[in-house]
Amino acid sequence: MSEYRYSQLSLPTSIRLLRLLPSEKDAKSLRCELFDYRLRNSNKPSHPYEALSYVWGSEDKPQTIIIDNQSLDVTQNLYTALLHLRDHGCSRIIWIDAICIDQANDKEKEDQIPLMAEIYAKAHRVVVWLGEAENDSDRALEAIRLTGETTARISNTELDQTAFLQLLQRPWFRRIWVLQEMAAARHILIICGSIEIDGHAFCSGLDVLGAGFKFSTSQVAFLIRGAIFRSRNMSRKQGILSLDICSLGELIDMYHSHQATKRHDKVYALLGMCSDDLSTAGLEPDYSLPWRVLMQRVVKFLLSDHVSVDTWNEKETAVIKSKGCVLGKVATVGINNVSGGRQNVKAIIKTSPGCGISGSASWLLQTSAKSIQNGDLICLLRGALMPTIVRLRGDHFTVVVIAAVPPKHIHAKNNDVEWSELAQSASFIRDFLLIWDWETS
Repeated sequence: MSEYRYSQLSLPTSIRLLRLLPSEKDAKSLRCELFDYRLRNSNKPSHPYEALSYVWGSEDKPQTIIIDNQSLDVTQNLYTALLHLRDHGCSRIIWIDAICIDQANDKEKEDQIPLMAEIYAKAHRVVVWLGEAENDSDRALEAIRLTGETTARISNTELDQTAFLQLLQRPWFRRIWVLQEMAAARHILIICGSIEIDGHAFCSGLDVLGAGFKFSTSQVAFLIRGAIFRSRNMSRKQGILSLDICSLGELIDMYHSHQATKRHDKVYALLGMCSDDLSTAGLEPDYSLPWRVLMQRVVKFLLSDHVSVDTWNEKETAVIKSKGCVLGKVATVGINNVSGGRQNVKAIIKTSPGCGISGSASWLLQTSAKSIQNGDLICLLRGALMPTIVRLRGDHFTVVVIAAVPPKHIHAKNNDVEWSELAQSASFIRDFLLIWDWETS
């Protein structure tokens, strides 16, 4: 049988969908069809297909599926997912990145990646495949469902807590692309082995089970919980659907420790979620761009062109040199569970002598990949619009939060001071050596 050969998409905004054909007899043979689909051919808010969210796992492709009487090699995890998803009586229409995008065609990938938020947003349902059942993971998922339904805590005698932890530590929860998929989805179904659970029920069960379980999945669970509340009408920027969750700096601060097969995806997977205008930033998907260049562009976009940046192709680290000033330090840090686990940060602010501005500020910041600690310093680099939170390490500073959304007001002794007034009073006389490391939390 010949190897499957992709035909060119009919339009730049077209996608492919997979028709997973039914079978009652041949349990191991997966037969499918691929067809072009115009996602914008109507104003319908949802379309009659599902979108799969899963982990590629190993890059090895030991399994084969049949598409239009041609063979296509796929990973073991995807093959197993398709076996579970296949219906014996009727076809199932699914969008799957590894199949519906020609992975050998970088140009097509760069064209399709900006459409992915829209693909997941317009899917009738997003199906999360956590993998085969093992170590009682399927029982743990069922227990989470029952716990959310009955609002009663599952006793330790019914199921060992290790089973819950092993389920919630599966690679899917740390995959970078998952974030956009869950942020766009409006109806989520989570599957492990033969057990299925609604996404909202999953979050409700975690709430009852307690903070220890909820914390390990807090960033993803927060996005899953919001699915049923999302508007069907979403904005577009430069013709591309945008989720407008928050700034790119906040997204990178929160999620840069998540995992990606390619380093580029630690940036590209977040573009559809950000609220910034990226038209002149040079951050559009381009896999031919060396990683060190992409990371330099990210740093300069988040800070300014005034900074000097050194990066490397084999590292997720930037060494940043800049003039700047210390505005203050973090006094206390707490967690605000009402606001999706955001961090309550209180800071003591004191600008350079002679400017006459000092006081305190209370921030509500997104939970960052690196935890903010008491004593961390708040600095403003020359040209930057937002402050950076850093920690002194010998002869340099490590970056904790690259672009903290500033508070509107500083509570001074006599009156409140606008952030803009504080920033304008800063004197950029200090030399900063900063190390921003994405690989260590």
